[in-house]
Order: sequence, then C-alpha cells, then structure tokens
Amino acid sequence: MTTFPDISPVPRAVVVLAAATLLATTTLLSGCASGSGVFGAPGSGQAAGAASGPAGEQAGPGAGEAPAEAPGATAGTTSEPAGAPAGTDEQAAAVGPDGPDTDAPDPDGPRPDAARPADTSAVGQEDPAPGLDLSARSATDPASPWVVVNKRTPLDPVDHEPDLTTVRGYLVRPDVAPDLTALLAAADAEGVRLTLRSAYRGYAKQAAVYEGWVAQLGAAQADAVSARPGHSEHQTGLAVDVGGTTRPECDFEPCFGRTQEGRWVAEHATTYGFLVRYTSQNSAVTGYAPEAWHLRWVGRDLSAYLDDAGITTLEEAFDVPSGGYAR
Repeated sequence: MTTFPDISPVPRAVVVLAAATLLATTTLLSGCASGSGVFGAPGSGQAAGAASGPAGEQAGPGAGEAPAEAPGATAGTTSEPAGAPAGTDEQAAAVGPDGPDTDAPDPDGPRPDAARPADTSAVGQEDPAPGLDLSARSATDPASPWVVVNKRTPLDPVDHEPDLTTVRGYLVRPDVAPDLTALLAAADAEGVRLTLRSAYRGYAKQAAVYEGWVAQLGAAQADAVSARPGHSEHQTGLAVDVGGTTRPECDFEPCFGRTQEGRWVAEHATTYGFLVRYTSQNSAVTGYAPEAWHLRWVGRDLSAYLDDAGITTLEEAFDVPSGGYAR
C-alpha cells in the first residue's frame, strides 16, 4: 500500500475565496474579448460604434443626430442649410462683364466660411425681393429712378434737367449719392481704386459729345457708341462712368472689363444698386456696344430683383421698346 504524506485540510474560507477570485477573473476577461461589460460599453451619450481617435474625426451618426457631411466637406467647417451650397456666402449679386473677351471672376465661387455659424434663417424663404412690384414706379417719368432711356424711348421732356448733388466732384441725382459713395468706399476698402470719369451731362453737353463722335466715326458708327441728346442715361443724373488706376489706358475702352477695377465692378455693382448697363450679352436689346465702365443706378431693390430673376436689361424688365433708333 502506497502512503501519502499527511496534508492538513484546507480551511473552507480559503477555498471559497479562491473560487470567487477565479470566477471574477474569468468574467472580466470574457467582457474584454466580446466588447461588452466594463470596458466595452459605450459611455453615456456616446453613439454605439463611434470611432475613437483624435478630435475632429467623423463618427457614425447616432439616434437623433444629423447625418455626416457629404464627401468632400472640410472637417471643422459649418454645414449650410439643406439646399444651400456648403461654405458659401450669400450671393453678391453680379452683372456679367462687358466685352466679349472679359474674364471676370465667378460671383458664385466658394468662400472660406469656417468661422461662421450655419445660417438657417433662409431655409424655406423665397428669393430676395420676391414681391417687388415693377409698376410701383414709372418707367417713363424722368424723375423716376426706374426711368428707361434708350434709342427708342427718349426723355420727356427731351431737355429734362434733374436735381443734382456732388460725389467726388461729379454731379449725380441726390438719391444716387449714398449708394455711389458706398460703392466707391467698398472698392477702396478692398484695395480697388475706382475713379469717376463722367456722370451727369445735360442736353447741350450730350449734343456736343454726340456730334464729336459723328465727326470722328460717321453717324452710323457714332450711334453705336454714343447717345443722341435726349436719349442718354447721363442726362437723367442716374448714370456714371468709372475708371481705374491699374491700367488707366483702358478707361472707356473694351479692355477695362479685364482690369482689376472692371472685374470688381462686374461682381459688386448690383450690391449697391447699380447695373452694368451695356454688355456683350444684351447689346442687341440695348442697342449699344458693350461698356464695362457705364453704371446705371436703379436702387438696391430693383438691382437685386433683376439679378435674382436673371434679367439683364431694363427694357426686358419693363417691356419697353428696345434696339436701334426708329428712323
């Protein structure tokens, strides 16, 4: 018979403690392996399946969260309301540049906007100036800011003289002055040095200008670049001609539209209530060759309305006769 050493019985308390320790260890290891339990459960408010890592990484949307931004969105930027281009500002409404080869910047181009909170005020709203009543002001009264003056519709009376005030040494109507001053100041603030080259011209002055073009080019060609007296927007006090300092040789020339100043005007004129009145796109309607420097004030409400509606001429807006002179 084999004999074994005499082993003292293990106290019951020790056995119970060892069993409890073994059970706890097994449970802990099982929880780590399965992703549940103490180390695997999502914290309070954390979506299940959220990616861990550096702050700023995208995580899958949890219940009640907005969907992740579309591919290509910049991390950290504020998303725009549904239907609005992300990262863009409101459109600064711009009129197309004059001259067939003008290379003006796209006014709808994106702008960095990471610091701005999302603007949800526009969601569900109609376009700016949706209810503008085009019959609210006359298109024939020479005192109206919406008067249409062209080769078919002269001023009535033909020698009309408006009230005038001065902006930077040039005469304009008093209602034009605040927006013209703001336009010039905004350009200055962006380092664009616009100059005024012409503004109000009375009937007699316009007659002299027109006759000078006739003498130089002949009547047919003069009619393409200059208005007959009584047919000029300058006589209303609502029009100005602007120039630039970067390429002064382009003032009153087609190349003005390709200058820094010409591009800025094409992009920002409507913001301040002006239209670039004569462009290569609408010359068949206006009857004039493109003039990137000729700005016609109509007020901010109408300029915004026309820009939003894609209407480029006053003739189309007010359904008035257009084209060349009635001979």
